Amino acid sequence: EGKVPEILFWVGCAGSFDERYKNVTKAFVKILNKVGVDFAVLGPEETCTGDPARRAGNDFLFQMQAMANIQVLNGYGIKTIVTACPHCFNTLKNEYPELGGNYQVVHHSTYLQQLIDEGKVIQKGAQTAFKGRKITFHDSCYLGRANNIYEAPRRVLEALDAELVEMKRCKTKGLCCGAGGGQMFKDAEKGNKEVNIERTEEALETQADTIAVACPFCMTMMSDGVKNKEKEGSVQVQDLAELIAESEGL
Repeated sequence: EGKVPEILFWVGCAGSFDERYKNVTKAFVKILNKVGVDFAVLGPEETCTGDPARRAGNDFLFQMQAMANIQVLNGYGIKTIVTACPHCFNTLKNEYPELGGNYQVVHHSTYLQQLIDEGKVIQKGAQTAFKGRKITFHDSCYLGRANNIYEAPRRVLEALDAELVEMKRCKTKGLCCGAGGGQMFKDAEKGNKEVNIERTEEALETQADTIAVACPFCMTMMSDGVKNKEKEGSVQVQDLAELIAESEGL
């Protein structure tokens, strides 16, 4: 105790409480342990970054939540934060500095890409279980358009030796999964089709057997879409960390 960890793993609400996304947390921790990085989590001292409050228009609540987190982070002298949630990533990286929270914030897709580049996971030329499998990647709005991170997740998938097939709308033209901006937590509005169904149809058109995501909201929306199309027997929705952990046999 008393020493500052190399990285603070920010787990986020979904990574802590969502049954499906807890798997992603576990997979990422297994990878961190495998490479022997010195990391810590805040546990019960971590509270919501305030992203949903701010997106839904309650800025006062956002500031209260942010200030509480900044106090804890600064108290521990945290320098580098890694998180698997693009919403947490965007808020910690771009919105905390104005409130006195200055950290190097890394999304886990970038972190995994660095580990692969350093040869710490998935050695070059290694046979992975993914050879011959088709994977499509859904860009999270807060990772892609908001922070320009397009290459890292794709580099991670390419390292798996799978065939990466892109949807017609991808990268800067990617379509939202339908959950951003607080939509995750509210009822649908009038219309003739849910956004996540539209996006899932685009993913299924690629004929991929795996839809890779890098965001807990996207995970929920795409999984619901796959269930809606009754394809859960043939198409998986998985996070990058789960795919890496699986290929490493963790």
